[in-house]
Amino acid sequence: MALGGDGTLNEVLNGFFEGGEPIPTESVLGLVPFGTGGDTRRTLGIPADIAGAARILVEGRPRRLDAGRVRVDGKTLHFIDVAEAGLGAVVSDQVNRAPKYLGGKASFYIGTLRGLLAWRHQLMHVVVDGSAPRELLAQGVAIANCQYYGGGMRIAPDALPDDGLFDVVIRGGIGTVEGLLNFGKLYDGSYAKNAKLMEKIEIIRGKRIEITSPESVLVQVEGEVVGKLPAVFEMMPAAISFMVPR
Repeated sequence: MALGGDGTLNEVLNGFFEGGEPIPTESVLGLVPFGTGGDTRRTLGIPADIAGAARILVEGRPRRLDAGRVRVDGKTLHFIDVAEAGLGAVVSDQVNRAPKYLGGKASFYIGTLRGLLAWRHQLMHVVVDGSAPRELLAQGVAIANCQYYGGGMRIAPDALPDDGLFDVVIRGGIGTVEGLLNFGKLYDGSYAKNAKLMEKIEIIRGKRIEITSPESVLVQVEGEVVGKLPAVFEMMPAAISFMVPR
């Protein structure tokens, strides 16, 4: 069981893997959320309150979930929520360094606004399942197994944690003012229905994503900065058993 936020959950999750592969076990991972982001629980329908989440551990059911594997800076790590290269990693780094007097959602909200104001797009090369490289000045590339990150932003509205595919959200040349004006659309996922925004955003599905850059681009996994590009993300279908509501 993980008692904490997405970072704590990630630490426990990685204990179910060795050498980049799942450890054979009949154990089931459970979550009682008590942290900054609390994003994984949103997709899985786990209550935010401790009593409600604890009830799931007793009355819920095990569900096989996919996991992501990322190789970055000589490390192999795993995740079940969202990883990102770019702005999201910079915001996570700033939020983790700052006091969180206002709570997790407010901390990420303020951190993202500050990040947007200071952000400079970075050159990234993205290859999905061996396709032709996408080369662009990007705000960020999110590798999503679940739907939410950044304290409640619905970055991948259609992502499913058990379909064997990542939802890859490639955010291109979105200007600072445009980003600020549409900031609220991240929280309900409605940005994906905005035709003008989607001219600069591509959402595709894939199992293996390679991202490189000639620049120094941070990578975060479930709210924790884990290194810099290059990175390779690989899908591991049905890799973990997780306790969820019936």
